[in-house]
Amino acid sequence: MTHENMDQALIERVNGLGALYENLSLDNLPELAKFYAVHARFQDPFNDVSGWEGIERVFLHMFKTMREPRFVVEEQVSQGENTFLTWRFYFWLDAMSSKEEQCIRGATHLKWQKDESQGWQVYLHKDYWDAAQELYEKLPVLGALMRWLKSKLRA
Repeated sequence: MTHENMDQALIERVNGLGALYENLSLDNLPELAKFYAVHARFQDPFNDVSGWEGIERVFLHMFKTMREPRFVVEEQVSQGENTFLTWRFYFWLDAMSSKEEQCIRGATHLKWQKDESQGWQVYLHKDYWDAAQELYEKLPVLGALMRWLKSKLRA
């Protein structure tokens, strides 16, 4: 964990959010709202939503469509009002007809702002991960097509 040019209250918020993500469940999902600004924006390869209701909908969908989803934060680097997390996301997805737990590797950029009454809150959460390599290639029919295409485009 690296924190440069940050105030102690923000460091505590960053650490708290990372710990919450590693222990996220349907039961503690409402706790996430305490870390996000009212009009926070969340973006990933499939979603672009604003406000806690939209963000909550993304996570509710995750819990509805995946078995035993969990995040493991591998590295956390912060400077000023920016935090960058690298992580692994593990899950079971029946739609993939797999007998193995799946893993997606990715990164998150968090931008923080200080609210006078709420303290430090995330106003931008942007996830970066390669949907083609981490997900599509693992699907039975689409995976074969993706691997074939990749072989044709490789230098």
